[in-house]
Amino acid sequence: MNISFDLDRTLIPNEKEFNTEKRSLIAKYFGIEKLRKGSRNLIKDLQNQGYTIHIYTTSFRSKFRIRTTLQYYGIKVNLIVNQTENQKVLRSKNINASKYPPAFNFDIHIDDLIGVGLEGKKHNFKTIIISPNDTNWSETIKKSIKQLSSTNIIRQKENAQ
Repeated sequence: MNISFDLDRTLIPNEKEFNTEKRSLIAKYFGIEKLRKGSRNLIKDLQNQGYTIHIYTTSFRSKFRIRTTLQYYGIKVNLIVNQTENQKVLRSKNINASKYPPAFNFDIHIDDLIGVGLEGKKHNFKTIIISPNDTNWSETIKKSIKQLSSTNIIRQKENAQ
């Protein structure tokens, strides 16, 4: 199963919405961004369970910059979709939404914006909306993924009968 994460206010703070991992002075100098505390453990845990992890952001950060920040914290992801690619693909498919994870074969998208959740309902894609001030956010995500996965398995069994 392919899971995508948003960056701003989900994994990377805009201000001080949540606690972050420590960074060295050298990392700060080279522009490594702060990362939500627990992100590495959550992503590694999901990868160990067989999930494939991606980044899907409407930020114009370069893919290189995003990958460099994640690698600093020991995180590897498969695919990074930034706003440049997002706009191009959604325009080519004539999709009027800020994000549309199915266009990139993402099964579940994790974001902080309620609007993305509403788009998920409208365009029939699965989202997990996490509040930036949810201190138990990684457990919330794990439980939600289990629920969405089991719902999907039940639907597949019903369709097979």
